[in-house]
Amino acid sequence: MNLRESKVSADGTCVPGLGSESATYLGVRLNALRNNQNSDGGWGYFPGKASWLEPTAYAALALAGDPAADRAWKLLSSWQLPDGSWQPAGEVGVSSWGTSLCASIAMARNEWGQPLRSGVNWLVGSAGMESNWINIIAGRLRLVKQERDISLKAWPWKPGNSGWVEPTVHALVALKQASARLARRELRDRVQMGEAQLMDVRSRDGGWNYGSPAALGVDLPSYPETTALALVALQGRNDLGKAFDLAARQIRETPSPLARAWLTIAMRLHGIKPPALVGDPPADLMITALEALADPAGHHKAMQTPLAGATA
Repeated sequence: MNLRESKVSADGTCVPGLGSESATYLGVRLNALRNNQNSDGGWGYFPGKASWLEPTAYAALALAGDPAADRAWKLLSSWQLPDGSWQPAGEVGVSSWGTSLCASIAMARNEWGQPLRSGVNWLVGSAGMESNWINIIAGRLRLVKQERDISLKAWPWKPGNSGWVEPTVHALVALKQASARLARRELRDRVQMGEAQLMDVRSRDGGWNYGSPAALGVDLPSYPETTALALVALQGRNDLGKAFDLAARQIRETPSPLARAWLTIAMRLHGIKPPALVGDPPADLMITALEALADPAGHHKAMQTPLAGATA
């Protein structure tokens, strides 16, 4: 989806074709983002705080087509490192999982040049440190007890860390989107392994914990935000009925606005109508951006992935 051509009204309060309630919910959030954009073009997690990649990326997606999003992309583009990865903030010069978000933004803007290709190459080569050959051999020899198949590579928050569900989700979304035009075997193989890894760490209740389905032999429960994120990455599968039954319960019961926003986005991407989001925007600007993305007229399709590689 090319979001660069998507437009919102000048004041953010009128979205043609939708009722005033939906337009107002979206509009007040877009206005809150515009009003709290930093002078460098980014956003902090809260108003007046230093710009970070994560809230800036989600705000840029929410405001796609708006000059504020172009200013944000200019800042994010300056944070790409020589190895193709993105650093998480201007003063933090280390590679990070946010590379996935920036790759998705580049594709949403229809920018398929070398910066994107370098980012994709970095993501293809990234993996959690638990999947090194020493740990894999130790596991096969039963020298250590492992709660998941570490030969299936997940993605870490940054190089040298273990793999976790959330960075794995965002990497899968970006690489699936990239596969639409960058047809490479290693990219396709990495996507298939990443998807298998997510299914391997699924909790017994049908959802997802943050990294492993169990610890020290004890089953771990799923959480609504990680269940939602996994569902975003697993678009196109037809074996997720139990997960959506759980998600439907979680979205009614969770007190977390972050979890509700992600569950709403996941349901929309799978063609399921979620309960309406209501209320004033929170002080947290990242959640404000995610709530804007989750609106029926929001840009949640920026997280849509091709279904060709989906499996049952």
